[in-house]
Amino acid sequence: MKQLRAISGFILLTMAVLATARPKAGPEQKCKSGPVDLVFLIDSSRSVRPHEFETMRKFMIDILNTLDIGLDTTRVGVVQYSSQVRSEFFLKTHSKLDSMVKGINEIIPLAQGTMTGLAIKYMMNEAFTIEQGDRPKVPNVAVIVTDGRPQDRVAEVAAEAREKGIEIFAVGVARADMASLRAMASPPFEDHVFLVESFDLIHQFGLQFQDKLCGVDLCLESDHGCEHICESSPGSYQCLCLSGYTLNDDGKTCAAIDLCAEGKHDCEQVCVSSPGSFTCDCNKGYQLNDDKKTCSTIDLCAEGKHDCEQICVNMAPGVFTCDCNEGYTLNEDEKSCAPIDLCAEGKHDCEQICISAPGVFTCDCNKGFKLNQDKKTCTNMEMCNTVKHGCEHQCVNTPGSYYCICPEGQLLQEDGKSCGTCKSANIDLVLVIDGSKSVRPQNFELVKKFVNQVVDSLDVSAHGTRVGLVQYSSRVRTEFPLNKYHTAEEIKAAVMKVEYMEKGTMTGLSLKHMLENSFSETEGARPASRNIPRVGLVFTDGRSQDDISEYAKKAKEAGITMYAVGVGKAVEDELREIASEPVEKHFYYTTDFSAISTIAENLKLNICPEESQGEIEVKDPCACENLVEFQQATMNSLEQITQKLSGMTVRLEQLENQLLSRK
Repeated sequence: MKQLRAISGFILLTMAVLATARPKAGPEQKCKSGPVDLVFLIDSSRSVRPHEFETMRKFMIDILNTLDIGLDTTRVGVVQYSSQVRSEFFLKTHSKLDSMVKGINEIIPLAQGTMTGLAIKYMMNEAFTIEQGDRPKVPNVAVIVTDGRPQDRVAEVAAEAREKGIEIFAVGVARADMASLRAMASPPFEDHVFLVESFDLIHQFGLQFQDKLCGVDLCLESDHGCEHICESSPGSYQCLCLSGYTLNDDGKTCAAIDLCAEGKHDCEQVCVSSPGSFTCDCNKGYQLNDDKKTCSTIDLCAEGKHDCEQICVNMAPGVFTCDCNEGYTLNEDEKSCAPIDLCAEGKHDCEQICISAPGVFTCDCNKGFKLNQDKKTCTNMEMCNTVKHGCEHQCVNTPGSYYCICPEGQLLQEDGKSCGTCKSANIDLVLVIDGSKSVRPQNFELVKKFVNQVVDSLDVSAHGTRVGLVQYSSRVRTEFPLNKYHTAEEIKAAVMKVEYMEKGTMTGLSLKHMLENSFSETEGARPASRNIPRVGLVFTDGRSQDDISEYAKKAKEAGITMYAVGVGKAVEDELREIASEPVEKHFYYTTDFSAISTIAENLKLNICPEESQGEIEVKDPCACENLVEFQQATMNSLEQITQKLSGMTVRLEQLENQLLSRK
């Protein structure tokens, strides 16, 4: 209670002092300061008694009476706070003193806690905004009046407000916390912090605050002590220095900035300092370049006063040395140049032939060799002529290697060199069969029998011939890989258990699967180094729904011998594209599924030629008699379709008559 009485007394005395110290403000006595945006932040916590709040209200009004109020001069806003914050009016609200005084008289205290930090944050983010009347480039001044210790943190938010350019006066009443006042106020504290414990202090605050807002020029009216420049601000000043000087720690005197001594220059040789700037110079015998930073010698080379054959290098005033172009070296006379022969000096990494040019070289290879991509090493392109290949029949060159081949009708043995017949030869055979919808279930059973006929003609074992089976339609499925079964009986049993897939005809996809998966060592294909022949047999009854060219070509390039067997609507061009050369010995076709067993028998002509002697050759689809046979079969099929359509037409008429009779 005693504290509140003291506050009331202080505020009342402030009013009295203002009234007695200065005449009542009239139009001619108004403070004619420059524009100022002023916000009062007043504490209305429960510790402030009603009569004390009234004293604070009058205190604000008395200060306003000394100011030149107007939208173009001094704008004023009032924010009160306790546990919450409330703006009574913003900077843009009032343009006249009378309406502003009325607004202050209508303030109702909040009478709760003391959340000063929250109030400062509100003042910074809301009161001092363009939307609420804050003017750019106009000083922002805040007067915080409080009677107690804040119940929240004020230092950080007050520092943020000061960084945004708000000058803060902190006025404490009675037992207000001095540390909190200093944390809120702008420096210097002697001008911005007031703890009202006596009437004199209130009087001093009123006078100094009025002087500040009224624009007293302290640079003109005080002994500021600035050595160079005094810059005045309302109620304060700061010392500045001329260009090229920096303010000393005393805040008043100035020292020349020596950029040379501080190393803040880019002169190559000599730095000549002046306050805040520098110029560059050069040592004796050098001259400053056009960039005004670097130096160059007095150039005897440029003047032609040398006897260098190729390059003259100026080293110092009156001194030069000779140098040579790239690829040349300086002779003992230190003037003339000779080409550098890297080949002759052995400074190269060519495997066979080095071709020299001054300072550089290129590599080449001997006859029968090819230069590799590294442009250094060579690959033997004719190894059949330079090594003991041991091929029984014929040696075929490949880049850096070779392989053996056998005469037609014989197969390469496991040693990769000798040749043998079908029963004695070992192969990796993958059969790729069409399981599309057009094949039909009954014909698919004939296809499986065809596969088993082929298996019967082979010498199947783990170390002999291996067989894998792939079925395809719109997708591809490995029925069993090369390393799954090791006897013909096991393979034939597995074939008969294969289920018909139906759907589309993606022959190209099946070729890709065969190449990338079926002939991989993971699925049982023996390593290429063993030279076990790889054979692929594709069986299809129609046109492929995807492109076959890419993987048909890649399969043959990978050394896979490809057989193509077509039936019915199979496309001859596609079959020929799949088949290996000579196409006539690797391509088979028949118009009917019932004839595929004949193809199975005749496949021995190429895989096992010795066992097929005397058997019937496969029919040529282009032969005249076979074309007639195909035409007849087609006509028969069309006639059957016509009969079925006639029967369906009769049935539809009967159904239509039944519907009409029911109506």
